[in-house]
Parts: sequence; structure tokens; C-alpha cells
Amino acid sequence: MKALITGGAGFIGSHLAERLLNDGNEVAILDDLSTGRLENIQGFRCHAKLQFVKGDIRDSTLVQLLASRCDVVFHLAAAVGVQLIADDPVRTIETNIAGTEVVLEAANKFGRKVLLASSSEVYGKSEKVPFAEDDDFVLGGTAFSRWAYACSKAVDEFLGQAFHQQYGLSVVVGRFFNTIGPRQTGRYGMVVPRFVQWALRNEPIQIYGTGRQTRCFCYVQDLVDAVIALMHCDEAAGRVFNLGSTEEITMEALADKTIEITGSTSRKEFVPYVVAYGRPIEDMMRRVPNTERIRKTIGWQPKTSLDQTLRTIVEYYRTLKCDC
Repeated sequence: MKALITGGAGFIGSHLAERLLNDGNEVAILDDLSTGRLENIQGFRCHAKLQFVKGDIRDSTLVQLLASRCDVVFHLAAAVGVQLIADDPVRTIETNIAGTEVVLEAANKFGRKVLLASSSEVYGKSEKVPFAEDDDFVLGGTAFSRWAYACSKAVDEFLGQAFHQQYGLSVVVGRFFNTIGPRQTGRYGMVVPRFVQWALRNEPIQIYGTGRQTRCFCYVQDLVDAVIALMHCDEAAGRVFNLGSTEEITMEALADKTIEITGSTSRKEFVPYVVAYGRPIEDMMRRVPNTERIRKTIGWQPKTSLDQTLRTIVEYYRTLKCDC
């Protein structure tokens, strides 16, 4: 099998590319390196079955060329991270919507199955927890740029479903819930790498808001298992799946756990959202996935606990000895 991975030099994409290569597949990565990094693929950059192409997913000629040479498409490229979304909403909307349209059109032209990466952000500020795939979305107003990402990913899902319904294109949508692991950067607001790096430097751990908001964190290798299995499952075509852990933790408890695992002397510091982002940001108090659908379809559930994942991330940064 030859796979095209858009955003393959990103955090999740690089782990997926490495796994596919290790399994004997050919992999083409398309990434403009705006948020992806060559360092993420350095360990397998010279693999004989890897092709890296620096380019924009909105370049239809390039995307069609790469799609014509592959068997399947993993569309992971997106503008991500609360900080980036708040700072650059135009890029978020253009990249996520226009890029996905280009990828789907190319996949449809050559009949390539697509795994479309979406996000738990689409559930918005719904209080119906746990979130099930067919639940309604509850999004904030357009005055808050944070919701631009949620809306753009929702449109991506509508596009994917439309291509499946109208043209019979095999599209599977995966809604990712807070994936974490080695190679993830904290530059765009990702909480776990920021907490770990602050703790390792014994610096104050900044907790945005009250710290009572909860999330469920999924180890990236577990997510890769799910993504690959969904791509090989005919029954998954045309459907949406939550991909994440159901192990819920508050942000304050996450900070405490990080301090404990690192043996840090860091103190906790609570920062209002308006101070952290320079503008008001709406947040949701709980984000927990209902994973019954994916469990019934492919038998998947996360295997790695949050403690195990955090220890892996801490060891990664200790070995790296740099601020990435």
C-alpha cells in the first residue's frame, strides 16, 4: 500500500508515517512545515519508501499528482492549536476548508479512500457529556475567533459526507480528542508539553482559567492504531468516529500529576483567559468522548493510561534536553 499523508511532518502525522513505514508500506508526506517540523521525521527521513514533499494542500495540481500515485489518503493537515486559532483565524479557515476541498476532489478523481481528521472542537460548548457522534453541536458566536476552528472542521465533515453521499467516495471521519505524546509542541497552546517543560525547568505551571475544566488525553500510538484500522474497515466508510480516551482529568489535577512525575518544585499559577490570549476566549468545562461506536466497529479502545503516557513524554523531553 502507498499512503499519502497530508500534514505528515506534524505531531500525529509523523507517528502515523513512521508506523506505516515500519509495516512495510510506502508513504508520501505533504507538508508546508508551517506547524509541522522536519525534526519530527528525522529518524526515518532517509527511509527508502518515504517521499517528502514540501507544499500547500491548497495547491490542487500538486495534490492531484500525489493522489494519483497513492492508494489511500490520510488527511491530517490543518491549522491547529487554540493559540494559533486566536492569533490567525483567517489562516485557520482558509487552510482547513479550502485545503480539505482540494484533497477530497483529488481523492474523488482517482477513487482513493480518505481518512479525514476532524476534532472534538466541533462539539463546541455542548454540556451533553459524553459526546456521541450524532449529538448536536453547540458553538459560540462569530465574535469569538476560537469557534472558527470548530466551524471549519464541521464544514470539513460536511464536505466529506457530501463526497461520500453524492459520489460514493469512501470517506471516514475521525474526531480526535486531545491526542498527546512525544514530538508534540506546546507552541500553539497544547497543554501537556507546556506543563511538562515548565515542570522540568521548575518554572511556574500556568493553568488557564479555574483549572476545574476537564479533558481526556489519548496516547498518540493508540490513536494511530485506530486510524489505520478505520482505513482498512469497509464498514467505516461514510461514518464519523470519536477517537480518544475516556480517562477524565481536571487541568489542575494534570498539573499536580505532572509535578509529581517529574519531581518538580514548580508551583501552580492560575491565569485568566483574557490575560493568556490577549482577548476573551470561551472554553468548555468538560470534553469526554463516547467511544462505543468505534469499539463496536473495529474493537478499538486506548491501551495506554495517562500516567504511562505522561512518563513517556517526560522521558522524551529529558532525552531531548531542549525546548521544542
